[in-house]
Amino acid sequence: MRSLVKTLTLAALSLWMAAASQPALASGSVPKRSEIPEPLRWKLEDIYPTDEAWEADYAAAKEALPRMGAFRGTLGRSPRDLLACLVARDDLGIRVGKLVVYATMRSHEDTANPVYQALADRASTLSVQVSEAGSFVVPEILSVPEKTLQDFQAREPGLAPYRFTLSELLRQKAHVLSQPEEALLAGMGEVLQAPEGAFSMLTNADLKFPQITDEKGKAVELSEERYAKFLRSPDRKVREAAFRGLFETYGKFRNTLGATFSGAVKGSAFVARARKYPSSLAAALDGDAIPESVYHNVVDTIEKNLAPLHRYMALRRRVLGLAKLAPWDLYVPLVADPDREIPWERAVEQVTAGLTLLGPDYLGDLKAGLSSRWVDVLENQGKRSGAYSWGSYGTHPYILMNYNGTLHDVFTLAHELGHSLHSFYSNRSQPYADAGYTTFVAEVASTTNEALLLDHLLREARDQNTKLFLLNQRLEQIRTTVYRQALFASFERTVHRRVEAGEALTPEDLGKLWHQLNERYYGPDLEVDPLLDGEWSRIPHFYSPFYVFQYATGYAAATSLSRQIQKEGEPARKRYLHMLTRGGSAHPIDLLRDAGVDMATPQPLLDTLRVFEETLDAFEELANRK
Repeated sequence: MRSLVKTLTLAALSLWMAAASQPALASGSVPKRSEIPEPLRWKLEDIYPTDEAWEADYAAAKEALPRMGAFRGTLGRSPRDLLACLVARDDLGIRVGKLVVYATMRSHEDTANPVYQALADRASTLSVQVSEAGSFVVPEILSVPEKTLQDFQAREPGLAPYRFTLSELLRQKAHVLSQPEEALLAGMGEVLQAPEGAFSMLTNADLKFPQITDEKGKAVELSEERYAKFLRSPDRKVREAAFRGLFETYGKFRNTLGATFSGAVKGSAFVARARKYPSSLAAALDGDAIPESVYHNVVDTIEKNLAPLHRYMALRRRVLGLAKLAPWDLYVPLVADPDREIPWERAVEQVTAGLTLLGPDYLGDLKAGLSSRWVDVLENQGKRSGAYSWGSYGTHPYILMNYNGTLHDVFTLAHELGHSLHSFYSNRSQPYADAGYTTFVAEVASTTNEALLLDHLLREARDQNTKLFLLNQRLEQIRTTVYRQALFASFERTVHRRVEAGEALTPEDLGKLWHQLNERYYGPDLEVDPLLDGEWSRIPHFYSPFYVFQYATGYAAATSLSRQIQKEGEPARKRYLHMLTRGGSAHPIDLLRDAGVDMATPQPLLDTLRVFEETLDAFEELANRK
């Protein structure tokens, strides 16, 4: 039966790929949503077949909301009462999760569409109301003596799925407030999210970028998504025009963006103080039981080992034949792209072949997802920029992309599929309480896919130019995922410390700090253009405090795990795939240690930097043969 399912999946995938012949990419104006072929649009109807079905579920959730109050004061009465409350809260959480995901992803199809903006706002408000309605649960559970809770779990088998959740509540007991305080804090959810919402609307819907002239002398519309492709152009004038067009536009709104960012940082500090944490960093990491030393280790280890990055910048300057590097020279491949335009169907084939070592079951599930329209592929007018994998418990995962036909986009697909399959396996294997994995682990799944794909493409490369290009790709992955994210982490650490010390965050001060960090990290071969000083203002991840360092830890862990899979074969693959099924059922440090890598030590980072230097050696040796 399993083989028959796989055969059908492959046939469906072939039909889907034949139908999914995309229009020309990054030429002329950005297409309208209606102009995108259906096979290249995600199928949100799998969540709700119509908006009317969403409305019906929304009404049902609103009706269920007051019922949570009936559990107040009962949680220490009996194990059955405690279980009933937790199940009711989970049921409501699953329903609201679907409402939020559907409405928000519909709004991301066109961020200027007021209908889905309204649905997303209503869903967000309902989510806050659910938090308020259930805000009594944690304080009330923690008011029950620990011995009583242990007795409840021994007597009620139905509480088994909540064992880890309950132990985590006890671990974080000192930071849980009284019931009235928790309700008040939950009610502030929308207020605390306002800076990020304002940033998102400004940068995705309201910001208008100028036209620039492309390599063929044609006027083309600049966008966030096209910016990434223009920075890889072999024409330096095109790269500079894209850089200046983007950052001059952001610069016009630097005071507004400074205010939204400052509001987000101050909101983070407020929540940390309210929950009795010594800092925003401590508050951000404690939920996943990540020691602060892990964060500091990333920044400090990388900043003590900047010499390889300086060496790479010197190599980049020499290969490009420049007296000095400018910021618009950092992303152009040092070797001509062997595939200037990669059709979507070929991208799927490359990713599938690159992940063969993860086994037939993994590949079968991946192909089934692709043929079932998990992915929204192409850019369209008003569509949210970037790429992500998302979904909720009770739905399959979805992927938003803005595919532009570059090898970078192929790696993005592999990356987001890593997230999606992780969610797929976690949700299938774990109860709702334990299904949600942490970001610290999530970036491992996505980056392991990228590492395996890159190694596969290097093995398959038959000419010197392709090998050089892929070696440069690895250098760029480590530069952007380890070094650059460590720079981001260093910036965040300093900014949050300043706010916690009572200092102001002005756009000028933020720009000065950003300038200094870029000079320190990239070394003497990069001339930091003043416009780059405003780059901090366009980084959406800064609205999720202390998030980005996990890209660096994730890459380091993925480097180790991908090499174990290639070297050991089945034992390493089993350990890794088992980790993907465990969701959030243990602390992320423990999940990774069981999979074969210890992120509590600096060794994985140092190993990754050694890979960086080895790749530099290989690139230089191969380039010297030409």
